[in-house]
Amino acid sequence: MSVGSLERYLFRKERIRKKIFGTKERPRLSVYRSLNHIYAQIIDDSAGKTLVASSSLDSSIKKELKAGGNSKAAAMVGKSIAEKAVKLEIKKVVFDRGGRIFHGRVKALADGARLGGLEF
Repeated sequence: MSVGSLERYLFRKERIRKKIFGTKERPRLSVYRSLNHIYAQIIDDSAGKTLVASSSLDSSIKKELKAGGNSKAAAMVGKSIAEKAVKLEIKKVVFDRGGRIFHGRVKALADGARLGGLEF
């Protein structure tokens, strides 16, 4: 990432976070993707607590994958976080794509979460 593209990414991320806020009734599903892995958290911003977290580094997901940085891994992380959230009776969330475009791994994670039972 060059300096200009990093600045634009951080600006997009900040602009999105100004508008998206997770509450107890509808927490925020935050996505972070690195080159090798993908991470997701469900966060209650009003209390400042992470309710549920999942990533491609979780042992149940990692043993089924060759690599953690692809769309298949993202879909599995989405389904995993949705299953954990449904156990805590969380059904509706606000999706925070973390400044990334809704495409590829971010979209795969969202689709996996929808298949797992989350609504956003």
